[in-house]
Amino acid sequence: MTLPTFQRRLLDALPGDDDTSPRSREVLGACWSRVQPTPVRAPKLLHWSRGLAAELGLEPALMESQETADVLGGNALWPGMAPYAANYGGHQFGHWAGQLGDGRAIVLGELVRPNGASAEVQLKGAGPTAYSRAGDGRAVLRSSLREYLCSEAMHALGVPTTRALSLVQTGDTVVRDMFYDGNPQGEPGAITCRVAPTFLRFGSYQLPMSRGDVDLLRTLVDFTLERWFPEFAGQGRDGYVAWLTEVSRRTARLVAHWQAVGFVHGVLNTDNLSILGLTIDYGPYGWTDDFQLGWTPNTTDAQQRRYAFGSQPGVCLWNVARLCEAALPLLDGAEARAEAVLDDFRQTYGDAATARFAAKLGIAQSAEDEDAALIQAVFDWLGKAETDMTIFFRSLAEVVELPEAPSAVPAATAAAFYGAPDQAHLDAGAALLQRWWRRTRREPATPRELATSMRATNPKFVPRNWLAQTAIEAAEEGDLSVLERLFDVLQRPFDEQPEHADLAQKRPEWARHKPGCSALSCSS
Repeated sequence: MTLPTFQRRLLDALPGDDDTSPRSREVLGACWSRVQPTPVRAPKLLHWSRGLAAELGLEPALMESQETADVLGGNALWPGMAPYAANYGGHQFGHWAGQLGDGRAIVLGELVRPNGASAEVQLKGAGPTAYSRAGDGRAVLRSSLREYLCSEAMHALGVPTTRALSLVQTGDTVVRDMFYDGNPQGEPGAITCRVAPTFLRFGSYQLPMSRGDVDLLRTLVDFTLERWFPEFAGQGRDGYVAWLTEVSRRTARLVAHWQAVGFVHGVLNTDNLSILGLTIDYGPYGWTDDFQLGWTPNTTDAQQRRYAFGSQPGVCLWNVARLCEAALPLLDGAEARAEAVLDDFRQTYGDAATARFAAKLGIAQSAEDEDAALIQAVFDWLGKAETDMTIFFRSLAEVVELPEAPSAVPAATAAAFYGAPDQAHLDAGAALLQRWWRRTRREPATPRELATSMRATNPKFVPRNWLAQTAIEAAEEGDLSVLERLFDVLQRPFDEQPEHADLAQKRPEWARHKPGCSALSCSS
C-alpha cells in the first residue's frame, strides 16, 4: 500500500505558535498552533467516501486498514504529517467574539493529490487545542455523521463545499447537553475527517486586524493570494481589491446555490464563511421541507432568526462587509473601492439567484420583467401553504411535458402539499402553473428537452434532517445499513432511483417536532 505524500507550505509560510500544549490560551502574532490529536480508546472506521479517496489517491486497501483507522481516529500519524490548529476570530450572531480558533479541529497536514494540488486533511473531534476554551475538543456520532453525510451530498449536488473523507467511531463516550437545557447525556464519540484546499475563513483575517497586527494581516493575505488567487498576487492595493471582489462573488454565487436547493446553514458567523467560497462547518444546518423563508433549524437562533433561510443572502453580504473592513489597512484609503465590492455582491447574487431559479422553472435567464415577476409569484404562492420545495420543483418536469396547460394542480405537484390547502390556494396554483407552462412554450427547447434539463437541475434526493436522524439512530445501535444506503443514494441526487422512492418523500408527521429532525443546536 502506498502512503500519501504531505507538504507543509502553510506552516512554513505563516508565523505560528510552536507550543504543542493543548492548554487554552490567547495566541498572539501567529496563524496556527502546533498540537497533537488526543488518542481515543478504540477507533473504528464506520464509513468512507470512495469518490473522495480516489481523488486523493488513497487506495481502497489502505482506507480499509486498521492503520488508517488509527490515523483518522487521531491515534497515529502518517509520515510527513505536521498537525496544527488554526487561529482565527469572528463575529458570532452579529457580535465580535475575539479569538475563536479551531477548538476541536486539527489539520493533520497538506496531502499532495495525484494531480499535484494540495488538500488540507483535518480531523474534527480529535481532542483539545489551544483554542478549545472550556471544551473537550471532542464530537459525538450524531453531529459527525450529519457533517460527513451532508458534505458529500452537497458535492454531489454541485454545491461548492468542503469534503468529508471518513467517519470514525472512537469507542469513547462524550457528554453533551444537546439543547443546553440542563440535561447532559453521554453519547458515542466520533471523528470526521474533513478535506479542503484550505480551511481559511473570513475570521482568519479579522483577528489580526482586530489586534492592530497589520504586518501579520498583510503576510496572511499575500500568502492567500500566492496560493489560491495567483492572478491577483504582487499587485498591491489593486490586487487586494480584486481579491475581495472575487471572494465576494464566490460567496454570492454560493448562497444563491444554497437558496436554490433549499439548504439552510444555520450558523453563518464570520468564522463559518470560507475564503474560497465553499460551504464550511456543517453544524445545525437543515433543509427546507416546506418552503418557509423565515425558517431556521438552529434553536440558538430561534428568537432572532438571524440566519433563517430567507436571510442568508443578506447575512452573507454583512459578512463580506466585515471581511472588507478587516482588509482596510491594506487598501491605503480606498474605502470607496471596498464599498464597490458590496455593490458587486448584490449584483452577482441577483444574477446568480435569478439564473438558478429560472433554470429550476425550465426557462432561460431573461431580463424581461415578466420572468422576474413569474419567479416572485412562485415564491409567494409556495409560502402561503405548506409545500415541499424539493418535491414541488421536481414535479415540474412532469408538468412541462403535458400537451396542454393544466386546468388544475396536477397530482405530481399536489403530492408536495403538507395537509390539504383550501380551494382558493389550489385555484391560484393552477393559474400560476398555466402561466408558467405557457411561458415554457416560448423556449427554443422541446418540452422533453426542458424536462430533461429540469431533472438535472432540481434534485429528487436531498439529505433531509429526518433522513439523517434515522441513520444516526440506527448507527448508534450498531446498524450502518441505513447510512450506507442513504449515502449511496445521495451520490446521485438527480437520478430517479425508483427503488429508493421512500427517501424522496415529504417529511413524515412524526418528524415535525422531533429533536434532530426539526430542531438542532450548536451542541456536538
